[in-house]
Amino acid sequence: MSRDVILDRMSRLRTTLCGVDLQNPVLAASGTYGYGVEFETVSDLDSIGGIVVKGLSREPIQGNPPPRLWEAEGGMINSIGLQNIGAKAFVRDKLTALARYKCAVFANVFGYAPEDYVEVIRILEGAEGIAGYELNVSCPNTKHGGIFFSSDPGLLSELVRLVRPLTRRPVFVKLSPNVSRIEPLAQAAEQSGADAISLVNTFVSLAIDARARRPRIGAGFGGLSGPAIKPIALRMVYEASRAVKIPVIGLGGIRSGLDAAEFLIAGASAVQVGTVNFWDPAAPCRIARELDSFLKQEKINNVKELVGTLKV
Repeated sequence: MSRDVILDRMSRLRTTLCGVDLQNPVLAASGTYGYGVEFETVSDLDSIGGIVVKGLSREPIQGNPPPRLWEAEGGMINSIGLQNIGAKAFVRDKLTALARYKCAVFANVFGYAPEDYVEVIRILEGAEGIAGYELNVSCPNTKHGGIFFSSDPGLLSELVRLVRPLTRRPVFVKLSPNVSRIEPLAQAAEQSGADAISLVNTFVSLAIDARARRPRIGAGFGGLSGPAIKPIALRMVYEASRAVKIPVIGLGGIRSGLDAAEFLIAGASAVQVGTVNFWDPAAPCRIARELDSFLKQEKINNVKELVGTLKV
């Protein structure tokens, strides 16, 4: 590929998110790309806009009992239970290796109580190489914790107000789709100081083995992701983007550059790709290339021009 072609693509895709420069608006979603470094032999990490690392807690978490994954029609049900090595081990063993790459690194932060979030931010704040934080207040795969914050605007506001003063970096709030209306949660996040919101996380779901009369997932319920949820995710991104002034990061069933374009048109400033990484680890790079081709075909000079252009 010639230098002129590369520069042309970079010009169309380059954007910013809460003051963070991104070479393109395609991020790898948390929980689907490990800590990033595990994918360096199967994907070009220099071509990804950013990586949202696996959710980090104050102490290591073993996760839920197996089986943890079930391939559903049009998607996947997972119940990993936020298994992770803990924030201290991430800083010690993973973060330095990520510094070799151009992509922005965002830390997904999880806790069972507000003080857990505070401690994780405290550990991470002293480390170099983190572009921002994504507060996971929406995981449906644990028995307690995040999902309560994501369904109560008051609790969500309290958490964000507690965390926001602790960091100089942008703070995103990852919202749950398992609510009757997304707008009050999006507005609560904005009003309490969030710099952006990301949505949607997975939908609470159940798969049953009819012969055994038992759930397909070891923990019982799990989170549905993948193409099946895309139309609902698009609707919620559109609704949220009209309810707040801060950026929205859209995710939910994105498999192609055209899918990414649809989320941007709906109002997202950037996108995250997740489930597709399980069968195509290089998907974030491919989707960025496909998005660039779409922009070129549509004679759009920069991806920012596409954001929020849905005609309803």
